[in-house]
Amino acid sequence: MRTRVRGWRRRRNPLRRRSDVVEAWTTVVVALLLFVGAPLLGAATAWWGHDRAQAVVAEQRAERHRVRAVVAGATSERLPSVEGIPQHSYRATVHWSTPDGSERTTTARVPAGTRHGDTVHVWLDSRGRSVPPPADDSTVWQHSITIGAFTALGAALPILLAHCAVRRVALRRRMAEWDRDWALTEPQWTHRRA
Repeated sequence: MRTRVRGWRRRRNPLRRRSDVVEAWTTVVVALLLFVGAPLLGAATAWWGHDRAQAVVAEQRAERHRVRAVVAGATSERLPSVEGIPQHSYRATVHWSTPDGSERTTTARVPAGTRHGDTVHVWLDSRGRSVPPPADDSTVWQHSITIGAFTALGAALPILLAHCAVRRVALRRRMAEWDRDWALTEPQWTHRRA
């Protein structure tokens, strides 16, 4: 019959060395930090990042507005994709009417395939400059999750490195203790004089 002994790590054991106890407790602390501490830190950072990103989006929505503009001229210069704009865009000259009736002209990003005379929606800031549209909710969530995940990973890496260092030191001490004990025990087993 096999019986299970509860709390066997806490009992006195003549073969248990101090380095074994340090390594066991280090493993417990590392497990707690990895499975509780790092995820909590990541979640707190993601929450903070979400709040900051929401504030930035609210500020963007307050200072940017969308107008209907007519394409007056186009260039063939292809621009890199901007956040929130999945298709390629080109820079073109557009003009639109302000609420007071005056005509304004600027260079703005227009979707690929837009021709002279087409009507497009353009995002402008308070000075009338072309700007990307405000970030949407999915962009805010992606930003938050990315910050939280990388924070959790960034917290886990030093914990794991410290655990490896403690294990290496514990192993070195354990081997030194074994060598010292073997130097005392070997003469009794081999009948040699030390």
